[in-house]
Amino acid sequence: MAKSPRPKPLLADDKPLRSRARKPRDPSQPKLPLDPMPARVEPCLALLKPRLPVGPDWLYEIKWDGYRIAVHLNNGNVRILTRGGHDWTHRFPAIEDAAKRLGVGSAIIDGEAVVLDEEGRPNFGMLQQSLGGRGGKLNSGASILLAFDLLYFDGHDIRETPLTGRRFFLESLLKNEQGAIRLSEEVEGDGRSILSAACEHGLEGVIAKRKDSPYRSGRLGDWLKIKCVQSDSFIVVGYEHSLSARSGIGSLLLAARKGADWVYVGSVGTGFSERTAEQLRKMLDTIKSKKPPVAYAGQRKNIVWVQPTLIAEIEYRAWTNDGKLRHASYKGLREIQDNAAVYEVE
Repeated sequence: MAKSPRPKPLLADDKPLRSRARKPRDPSQPKLPLDPMPARVEPCLALLKPRLPVGPDWLYEIKWDGYRIAVHLNNGNVRILTRGGHDWTHRFPAIEDAAKRLGVGSAIIDGEAVVLDEEGRPNFGMLQQSLGGRGGKLNSGASILLAFDLLYFDGHDIRETPLTGRRFFLESLLKNEQGAIRLSEEVEGDGRSILSAACEHGLEGVIAKRKDSPYRSGRLGDWLKIKCVQSDSFIVVGYEHSLSARSGIGSLLLAARKGADWVYVGSVGTGFSERTAEQLRKMLDTIKSKKPPVAYAGQRKNIVWVQPTLIAEIEYRAWTNDGKLRHASYKGLREIQDNAAVYEVE
């Protein structure tokens, strides 16, 4: 008996997949009972806003602090893609196994991979450690998927279905699931009270979504994010060497993007442990640069400049009048495959 053909991998040579615009159906042709399953869908991204929208047209969810991923399930074959389109299936074995047990033939689930701390809150640093740090090769068995959208379900592309309809199918799919794939619950109530409660519990913020919106790729305003504490990605351009600090790193020097150039935005000297500092020092010493990659007029001494290749996730409270980060704290390094966007200065 001839062997059935093996499913083709979604990725070749670890290059990120790119989604393609769907062609409208030809009205002269009969309507097919099933929709072709997309190899990849560019994610819908939330637009940052200073205030939470209120009213019956909005749905609220907690903003989770982790890695955005899409889980593709097709007849028992699972692929887990990062926001940048890279295949990380092998790095999330628990999520892969949970997807195979969902009891559906095909689905594309959108969500956030996180690691929860002892109090049940997502911890980005713990997620990074479970993956072996930036460039690490570890498989994160501790990660779970908090699923918040369903794009393809049982042979049907449902991206044009309003959010409330997609949530209905997602909730039915994940009913009673408490393993490595869990539903990101809708939070009912006044949006302002929800945001206040999220901040009191040490969470990153709230996502507001238009209930009647289809799933549209890009940052178009259907989803809005309101943060309790600012957190963005910055490029590391050097470090201040200190004999008394852990692993010799007194602070990291950071830059944001301004057009085609980098602009210095201050430093961060808290948030990393002895172990993290040691790992950082090893990476930084391999990319030293004789020339500073940014214009610098500060008073710091013993600065070691590095090539602008490492992207750090930084939590901060505000900006100073001269364009520097206030009360900055290091959270971890972003992966290139995570498609992290470096903060852009207007």
